[in-house]
Amino acid sequence: MQASKKKNTEKAEPFYKLSVPKQKTSSEIISEARNFLRTLRTRRPFTPTEEQRRLFGSGSSRAPQNRPPSVFSLHASSFDLAESRPVSGVRLSPLKHKPVLVTSAKDEDSSISFPKTLADAAEIRKVSNARAHLFRRTSWGNFLSAKTVPPDQKEEKLDSEQPATISNLCRTNNDCLAEQRSNTPQNGESKQLICNEHISRLESGDFIKGTSGKLLFQMSGERSVNSDGRFADEEQQLPCEQVKKPGTSLSRPRSTGWKGRETGLQVETGINESVEEEIFWHTKILPILHGLEKEDNVENLCLACTKLYQALNEENMFGKRLKRRNVLLKILYKLVDIDSDPLCLKLTKIILSMKVDGKNLLSVCKLAFKICRNEKNDYVIQNDGLLDCLLEVLRTEDLQKNNEALLYCMGAIKFMSRNAVLLNEMVKKGAVEVLLQLMKQINNIKENDRYFSNLGHVLVQLTATLRNLADLAPARCQLIRSDAVSELCVALEQRMRDKDVCTYVVRIFSKLSSYNDFSAALADCSRCYILFLALLNKHPKQQDLVIRILFILGNLTAKNDLPREQLFQEKGSINTLISLFQTYHELDLNAQKWYQEKGRESKKQPKHPSEAEDVLIKLIRVLANLSVHPSIGAALAAAHHVVELLVTVLEYKSVDECEELVINAAITINNLSYYKVKSSAVQDEKLHIAEMLLKLLMSNSMDGIVEAVRAFGNLSQYHEICDFIIQKKIHKFMIALLDAKNQDVCFSACGVLLNLTVDKNKQAFLMEEGGIGKLVDCLQDFGPSDWQLACLICKTLWNYSENNPSVASCFGEDTETLLVLLTSLLDAELALDYSLDRDVRDYHKLYWEREFKPVAEKLLNRIQNHQSFQL
Repeated sequence: MQASKKKNTEKAEPFYKLSVPKQKTSSEIISEARNFLRTLRTRRPFTPTEEQRRLFGSGSSRAPQNRPPSVFSLHASSFDLAESRPVSGVRLSPLKHKPVLVTSAKDEDSSISFPKTLADAAEIRKVSNARAHLFRRTSWGNFLSAKTVPPDQKEEKLDSEQPATISNLCRTNNDCLAEQRSNTPQNGESKQLICNEHISRLESGDFIKGTSGKLLFQMSGERSVNSDGRFADEEQQLPCEQVKKPGTSLSRPRSTGWKGRETGLQVETGINESVEEEIFWHTKILPILHGLEKEDNVENLCLACTKLYQALNEENMFGKRLKRRNVLLKILYKLVDIDSDPLCLKLTKIILSMKVDGKNLLSVCKLAFKICRNEKNDYVIQNDGLLDCLLEVLRTEDLQKNNEALLYCMGAIKFMSRNAVLLNEMVKKGAVEVLLQLMKQINNIKENDRYFSNLGHVLVQLTATLRNLADLAPARCQLIRSDAVSELCVALEQRMRDKDVCTYVVRIFSKLSSYNDFSAALADCSRCYILFLALLNKHPKQQDLVIRILFILGNLTAKNDLPREQLFQEKGSINTLISLFQTYHELDLNAQKWYQEKGRESKKQPKHPSEAEDVLIKLIRVLANLSVHPSIGAALAAAHHVVELLVTVLEYKSVDECEELVINAAITINNLSYYKVKSSAVQDEKLHIAEMLLKLLMSNSMDGIVEAVRAFGNLSQYHEICDFIIQKKIHKFMIALLDAKNQDVCFSACGVLLNLTVDKNKQAFLMEEGGIGKLVDCLQDFGPSDWQLACLICKTLWNYSENNPSVASCFGEDTETLLVLLTSLLDAELALDYSLDRDVRDYHKLYWEREFKPVAEKLLNRIQNHQSFQL
């Protein structure tokens, strides 16, 4: 404003440059929308849901041949039945001679008698086609196979938990003979393991149920086994020194290096089983196994599996505590061939609870993956405890040894996380902590490790699951408490070349950075900025990655100056943003040209915002947020490349095409126009910018109009722009906006009028279009509720009346109305609404006292002095 005769008036202030109160209250956040510099908000990038459940989505950067399959066949043969073999202390070579096979049962000490095959119709039970097919494929005859191994064939490992092929599920005759030979005392005497050399013959039958037929599978030194899982000689002959005493468990004869083995429901002869466990097996487990063998109804099979799980759970026989677990597992493996997801779910739960490993762990994890891949099974899974079993696998299994099993286990959990009910269950069961602990283990594997690449597949499933968990508030709290930011940054740094991992980690940050607490935690991780910039430089055309990183940077720089400084100070940060701006600007121009030349023929309207437009929206938002910092804003205002690109957006892009992009560009230009630096690119381009703003002012977008008016508010501090406004009749448009009955619109328009009235040669225009009356009406309508706007109106009226000798000629018929209005607004009892919330009331009172009252009192005194002078 111009100085008055009493020299007590204020100097005219630029639009939005409000004097800051010395004391601030929490409610001052209300005024942020009116600040001369503003940060921007935008929508979070949309992430489409994959239509199909797969390990890797359709947009995966992994080539099909370089990634594990999501579809595979799984049968009983996928499991390793040789897991039941005890660990041998000595690796033996096969015998060079072939065993003599005889069919006669007379010579039991030197011959092997095979069970009758299922081809014998007299021995086959009448079952359903599916069950008959099942037991033909994996009959117990397979476990007793007499297939021999040639001497030159590679030896099989005897580790009980190592994977094995289905052709080697049982020991060959050579293996058996070799083991027998190794266990024979070296003194040349052929000692028997028990006192009675005679071994009773085994009465055998199908699977579990006994038949009238006889099965002979004996060698010298082996014991025959009854169909109930007990040895035939247990109740007949015992070593003289090992006679069973009342109340004691039956002890097994032992010999150095000797262990028995199982076939079918037969039991290892070397187990040390208590009486209680033996009773438990025969009274609780064996009847259920008989039921599984007899039943051909899926529902009844599921019920039997449920009973089996309950029985094992009640006696705490999960894990490897059950001595006969391998017999149990063999039966469960065979049931996998039945095509029923509910049954396979029951089987999976039991098998995982029995703590299998090696090939069997991989197969059962694949089975869980296969079940969870079908969305229709979600409801069944909700009512079962599969999630607990899978989380236990992640907690306990060796990451490197079982990386493929953990991949499918993690994939199954990822599928579960797409279901809202199961997602909540995950949070309750501590899945966040389990996943972060697993991520720490993966992060400890360095790039030169042979497992590094395979664990990258696991990390993709893990980060995808964390992204889904990030939707829940309790999970977000756990992520913050567990320092997830640090581990995610490590993963991002180590897997910079893995687009899939980077994309999912960035999606997590994109989601969580929308929340203040996590955004603050991420901002505190100073190395995140250099990681984000490195990703932008490495994958500049990976749109889904670029747009999310820009969204994150926009969130980080929206709140305070420290993140703005950290980003700006990173080497090449602004150059990276400018390079991306140019890249996506060109992509957008090319898309626009293509539509103009060919697209109209298809009569399809282009989608807005397009991918390129969306990137530009997020990028310009980062620039706008950075420009709020005084030194950074001044540097950007002097960056000609930045200003030119922003102006170019206003030139070629219509607000009708992409409103958010154009408005963001206008807001950023407005922010930069605030800084009065010598080399300001905005100042150099101010007339060209004014022309672009005029185009926006004439649009049908009210938001666009308001932003154009705000930008004119800062630019109108230049005399050339004031002349431009008068020349283009823009001032009339500003006066018309006073009738908008919208506080923000009136505030912006009044700001332009305030700067115009600084020039005494342009003060008369305010009388045009009834400008004085509209200002008084705005003061009356909004004054008591908006002291900022009331202060701005009083400043404008003060400027206008500065060089007018007569109040009557200055305010005309509105003089009396203005006098009464100012008097009432200066009365604190009448003006301040004491019914408001205390913080809001304190805020209003603060602005009333420090902003409105000084200007209003001066204006009231001027009017009263003019009136008394005239009298």
